[in-house]
Amino acid sequence: MSTGNAKNIVIKNDKGRLSQAEIDRMVNEAEKYAAEDEKHRQRVEARYKLESYVFSVKQTLEDAGDKIPQSDKDRLMAKCNETIKWLDNNTMAEKEEFEYKMEELRKICSPVMTRMHQQANGGGSGGSSHANGYGGGHSGPTVEEVD
Repeated sequence: MSTGNAKNIVIKNDKGRLSQAEIDRMVNEAEKYAAEDEKHRQRVEARYKLESYVFSVKQTLEDAGDKIPQSDKDRLMAKCNETIKWLDNNTMAEKEEFEYKMEELRKICSPVMTRMHQQANGGGSGGSSHANGYGGGHSGPTVEEVD
């Protein structure tokens, strides 16, 4: 049986605590900076991708030996070095600038790299017959680079 008396105890210790206004202000600042942080993260990621691609191309050129004509090697190496210099001089470039430079470099490098890989896989130009005795057709799977 209840007596009908209700007793509530509320303990408040407001000393050293943030007010609701301060909490709201901090949440708003966090949301504001979250967008800036995401933009910065994307910019850094775009720069990293460009740097990685440049050094990957340079390494491939160095390892290619005579699979790539010297004139193509020289042209691609010069473009890679130009891109590295641009990266050094534009450390605070925007994401779109890094992406533009990446696309610019890919347009130059991709045809040469594709030719090199085709030659390495026996797909070089020439009228050689296929080892399996079948004419025409593909000698292996087709690989496409996808971003």
